[in-house]
Amino acid sequence: MSLVKLFFNHPYTFWAILSLPAIPMLAGLAANEPGAVGEVLHPSGEFAARFMIIAMMITPLTMLFKGARWPRWLRKRRRYIGVAAFGYAGLHTVLYLIDEGAVAFTGAEIANFYIWTGWLAFLIFVPLAITSTDGWIRRLGSRWKTLQRFVYVAAVLTLLHWASLHYWGGVAPMLVHFGPLGALEAYRVWAIVQKRTLKAA
Repeated sequence: MSLVKLFFNHPYTFWAILSLPAIPMLAGLAANEPGAVGEVLHPSGEFAARFMIIAMMITPLTMLFKGARWPRWLRKRRRYIGVAAFGYAGLHTVLYLIDEGAVAFTGAEIANFYIWTGWLAFLIFVPLAITSTDGWIRRLGSRWKTLQRFVYVAAVLTLLHWASLHYWGGVAPMLVHFGPLGALEAYRVWAIVQKRTLKAA
């Protein structure tokens, strides 16, 4: 294997790539300018959603592009992408708490549709991220996959959270991001149904 392949196949290289979007965010926070937290709040949430979407797209992409190497390459690194999604979601949550302060814990704030959908999505992400290690996979066995399926619930909540921001003004950006995932998941369901139909025949 060439040095270039070794470099790009190394986990640390992939982690560095996943960390790139955080660099300008952290630089903005380090500048400590007025409104810096608010400026980073939305990008951190968007990258959390983007990495979640990418992680979820990998399986249907592998099914769609049978024999192609790049979906399999991504599949080996899917857990890294999922953990990165959780990392950006965690940053998004921390920034939200800093930006809102004590208001974040008031009943009126939590009752907002775009707030509680975001909180629920994040809370679902927590056990998914914690159990992403090889040790937890061995410990949970077949239950691990069952637990990981809750990412679909988190995805729907994230979609609703995104779309409801700014009085539903986020519908267009939400469709741009979630549209491809929806199409690929529809293809995945169709492919599974077709496979079962052929087996039954």
